[in-house]
Amino acid sequence: MDLILAKQPLCLTGFIILNLMPILEIEIVLKPGENLAAGLAQKIANQAAAVFSSPPGDTWVRLRTLAATQYAENGGWQAGIFPIFVTILKAKLPEPQVLHQELDQLTRLIAEVCNRPQENVHILYLPPAAGRMAFGGRLVSSRDNSQGEA
Repeated sequence: MDLILAKQPLCLTGFIILNLMPILEIEIVLKPGENLAAGLAQKIANQAAAVFSSPPGDTWVRLRTLAATQYAENGGWQAGIFPIFVTILKAKLPEPQVLHQELDQLTRLIAEVCNRPQENVHILYLPPAAGRMAFGGRLVSSRDNSQGEA
């Protein structure tokens, strides 16, 4: 069983043990004259936390915009398409069935709150962060108690 720790993650010998640690980096290609709503990042963070079942403070969102003039596709860009690129970093990736559920729910919620069609939301899950990322100098670890891994 994975450990899910809220505000004060368990620290053992310089390791932070987390289960989810979802960090979403979202880049929105802006429509001409478009301004994003105030509080959009917070809204996405709150709704994404519900998808991940993560406690307060454990789902982070970094939201960036990209002017349409700074976006291109080889062979040309179809008029009226303004994509959203989402990168997700978690300590540990879920089982494939759960991953598919997350993808479906996240695509729908991001499309809705950003006023884009679902087919314009592109999500990339990065490799697990456990053993590769540190917070405050402490390496993130994911421990499965059933297998005795640290």
